[in-house]
Amino acid sequence: MMNEENYSLFTMNYKDLLARVRLVFQDDKQLRRQLRDIMGFYPIQIEHYKTALTHKSSGQRTDKGRPVNNERLEFLGDAMLDAVVGHIVYDRFPGKHEGFLTNTRSKLVSRESLGRLAEEMGLTRLIHSNAQVRSHNSYMAGNAFEALVGAIYLDQGYGAVMQFMERRILAQMVNIDKVAYKEVNFKSKLIEWTQKNRVQMEYRMLKQATDAKGSPVFGFQVVIEGVEGASAQGYSKKEAQQECSKEMLQRLRREPQLIDAIFQAKSNRTKMEEEPTAVVPDLEKADTSFIIGQPKPAHDEWLKEFSDNDKPAGTDGKPAKKATQPADKPAATDEATAPAAEADEFDLSDISHLKSDQSRESIIAAAEAAAFSKG
Repeated sequence: MMNEENYSLFTMNYKDLLARVRLVFQDDKQLRRQLRDIMGFYPIQIEHYKTALTHKSSGQRTDKGRPVNNERLEFLGDAMLDAVVGHIVYDRFPGKHEGFLTNTRSKLVSRESLGRLAEEMGLTRLIHSNAQVRSHNSYMAGNAFEALVGAIYLDQGYGAVMQFMERRILAQMVNIDKVAYKEVNFKSKLIEWTQKNRVQMEYRMLKQATDAKGSPVFGFQVVIEGVEGASAQGYSKKEAQQECSKEMLQRLRREPQLIDAIFQAKSNRTKMEEEPTAVVPDLEKADTSFIIGQPKPAHDEWLKEFSDNDKPAGTDGKPAKKATQPADKPAATDEATAPAAEADEFDLSDISHLKSDQSRESIIAAAEAAAFSKG
């Protein structure tokens, strides 16, 4: 039999369990009502939608420790949006070529368009995430929209996704004709991105030919910091560059490793530009390569020349002349036979009015006076 203590414990546990069930039911009821306002119909399996609204930054996990987030549903919703919107565009614009249909679908399902729709519908208020991550993640709303489409497909099938996009989105929130005929300049968007990130970009022509009908065909590739990117072709250079720019933008969004490669190449380039490529010339060091070197006299010859110049003057007041003949042969007395003085040598005998009996000092004084008097 159940005693009073056990009965009280049972009653407390039952009331607590009932309160929790009521709380969960109320939460689900409120979420169902909010989702009906967004989608236009009530969800059936609410767990799919809870997962779609859970960002990985929330840190939620299952009882077994597995992380709970909307990344898988985002993948599924992206595929479903391409199929459903492609179907709608195909029916809406009969006779339009494949390029027009592809561009229209791309603009409708772009991450920016889906993010704006999620904001307008109030979907972002239902996302469970870290507040700091929410403020810095501009793609969270668009990703949640894709995850919601994946949840609708799992819950109620392809028809429900078509109904949601046709009746709720394209009929009430998007002017599909305006979107279809609005030109998007993908090239200018890519150039703007490269300028903001200060990376070098070029459009490299891959081919220039003619098709079977004789129409010109151009092929271009985007190259950023030497990293080869997307390529495309078109019937004009502008069309080809627009197409490869669009493809490059899509790759930059979906391939983080491509962005890493571009910025690594930029880092290598800027590092090389900062390093000196040559030794800076020395402006203080004069160029003396034009001077012809002369042999220096031997030490003993220099001493001999120095001692000869310091010999005392002779009786005529002139320095003693070196003997040019052998010692056993008398020197010639004829002045005509004496060697002529060098042309650039200063010779006091050129002063005619000097007398031989003057002293050395008076001779020098007279020479200076004569030199100044000529000027």
